[in-house]
Amino acid sequence: MQFKLIISFVKPSVTDRVIDAMKEAGATGATIIPARGTGMNEAKTFLGLSIEDQTDILLFLVEEHVVENLLHVIETAGKFHKPGTGIAFVLPVEHVAGLETQMKKFKDQARDWYF
Repeated sequence: MQFKLIISFVKPSVTDRVIDAMKEAGATGATIIPARGTGMNEAKTFLGLSIEDQTDILLFLVEEHVVENLLHVIETAGKFHKPGTGIAFVLPVEHVAGLETQMKKFKDQARDWYF
């Protein structure tokens, strides 16, 4: 079984919406990392000091056959068509350990994809 890591950067106000949509679409869980950052549209200053926007980094380890669908779910739930709302990308995963409790779900997803 092959896995991919979907990484998404979203505003904290949409984190729950994205995670709920992902779980409904078949993701088995997520890791949320609070962070700060800035992009082209968010750079602000206050009294000459730069203000960095809060952001959440969402990590989803998923079976490779559901990646495209789940990436579309993130894009839709996060409203990425609007500027400055978020981004998502996918990285390959070479080896995985510790997923024994989720393997049945992953196998079911793979079987559903093939049939």
